[in-house]
Order: sequence, then structure tokens, then C-alpha cells
Amino acid sequence: MTKKTFKSLAFTLIGGLALVVSACSNDTATNNAATKEPASEQAAGGTAVNEAPAAEETAAPAEDRVMKDSMGHEVTVPAQPKAVIASYLEDSLVALGVKPVAQWMVGTDTVQAYLQESLSGIPGIPSDLPLEVVASYSPDLILMDSAELVAGDKYRQYSAIAPTYVVGNAQNNDWRQELLTVGEVLGKKAEAQKVLDDYEAKAADAKAKLEEAAGGEKKAAALWVLDKDVYVVNQNLSSGDVIYNDLGMAVPDVVKQASEASEANWSSLSLELLAGMDADYIFLVNGSGKDKEQVLADPVWKNIPAVKEGRVYEFGSDSSWLYTGAVANGQMIDDVLSSVAGAK
Repeated sequence: MTKKTFKSLAFTLIGGLALVVSACSNDTATNNAATKEPASEQAAGGTAVNEAPAAEETAAPAEDRVMKDSMGHEVTVPAQPKAVIASYLEDSLVALGVKPVAQWMVGTDTVQAYLQESLSGIPGIPSDLPLEVVASYSPDLILMDSAELVAGDKYRQYSAIAPTYVVGNAQNNDWRQELLTVGEVLGKKAEAQKVLDDYEAKAADAKAKLEEAAGGEKKAAALWVLDKDVYVVNQNLSSGDVIYNDLGMAVPDVVKQASEASEANWSSLSLELLAGMDADYIFLVNGSGKDKEQVLADPVWKNIPAVKEGRVYEFGSDSSWLYTGAVANGQMIDDVLSSVAGAK
């Protein structure tokens, strides 16, 4: 999870600069089920004694719950929230079948494109969450992904608009725990656990297929190419978490070095390090404005094994590769399988 630096990088890119993204990255709730009393019991001596069927109990109406968030606030969460704002937690919302009243946005139109099949038509809200804009949507629940967003007096101000629950303390929260937490807050504990279980099964199946297709241990790297810079993903964050930890691909030495030197989600590569990239497969997130052939025509790429073997797979900046979460990571697994194993 690995998560939230795409947000800060997006701000920078809107301003015309290219900085490194620090990690772009969920809990569960219980359903009350109606129960029935048994219609018969065994009497002494083994004779079945029939009784009139007990009346079915109707499920009690859901009630508001008092929950303690990651910062220790006691938050009264609505029983069935209808108007949720959860900026940059939309991956978890989509995974749980929940539509927010507004979605994370940078600038005037930059949203998380990979989620738009589910969030099309949902208005954008500036990622710095201006109080007056938040209030204009009349939310009945606000979810904040990290303590950073409510620093200073902001928590009091947001909670004056609606109950405000802070999901995690860090910028880079573990996406799995984030999903489970969001599920619990929204009264969807079982659904969140199922999403996670399904993801783990998908990753395990893909890992086995990749091992067979690759014919042994192969090194892979995710690179983000912009107009004048190339970034490499951290081996434990965002797409790095997927390709190394979930899919079991080997970590190139250059990726290890960059990950040890920085906690950022994506780290800038010097031309020298790029030229020495020891990767058998490259997943290229192309935001350069050039096509893949134009990018790879630069001599700095020519000695990379993946380039020489024709194993460079291109994805747009609007793909899920710059994000993290059950939906984003599931899409990345599909991309890797399709590229390496030729499977859909």
C-alpha cells in the first residue's frame, strides 16, 4: 500500500514538474442475519415432541456505531451511510460496490482513470479537500486515508461537517488492511474479506502460471517514463508489491538499490543506472508523449536484456500501474499475465 504519493506527484505534474511519487493503497463489517428457533426438540426417552414453529425474528434495524479510528477518535458512524466522501480510497469503495458522492481529482479533470467504469459521472473533488467543497456535497460520512490529511485543526473542521474517520496513520498504508478497515466502517466486513480472499487466490494462480511461462526465475521491473525522466518502482510499493511480493518475480539489482535509497513509491533513475538495468521483463508506464519504439530508440536502452529480447510491455499513465488496491492490483495481474504468459 503502499499508496499515496501519486497524489503529491500529480500535484507536481500539474504544475509542469516531475517529482517522485511516494507511495500511492482497506476493513470489514458484520451483517445481522435473521434467525429461526428449532421447530422440535428431543424429549426424554427419545420421543420427538413437536412444538408450534417459533415466529421468525426479523433482523433488527441497523444502528449507528461508535468506532475508534486510527488516531483514537471516537466516531459515530451512520448505520447505513448514503453520502460518502473517501478521497483516494475509491479503489476500496469500488471493490466493495460503493459509490461516493465525489471522487479524488487533481487539477480540473485528472481522476483515477482505471476506476471510471465504476465511477463515471461521479463529480471530482480537489484532492486537498477544501472544506467548503466537502460541505457542498452534504456527506454523512467522511473517510480520510491518512493522519496527514487532518493535521492541525483540520480534523475538527471536517468532523463539524460529518462524522470523520481516519483509516490509517501513515501516508503509505497497507492496502489490505485499508480495505478491511473501510469494509468494517461501511458495514461490509464480510464483503471486504471476500474481496481480499479472491485477490489472494488470483495472485497465487497467476504466480504459478508465470513460473511455468517464464521457464525459471526471471527479473522484472516497472518503469515510468516521462518526457525527460525515468522512474523505477519501489520493490515493496505499488506495482512493485504486485510483481515481486504477489507474483514472485525476481528483483533486479537496480531496483534493489533504488528501494534501499528511498522510501518513495517511484525513484528517479540516472542514465547510468538505466543503462545497467538487469531486467528480463520491463513493464513500461509510458507518459512521455512518445510511442514505445521512440522511447527505446535512445541508445541508453540498447543493452537491457528485456529490450534485446523484445520483452518490453507498454501501458498508459491512465492505467492502474501508478496506483494500488484490490482493483488496481487485480488489473496489474491481468496485464502481467497477458504480457508474459499470453493469458487473459
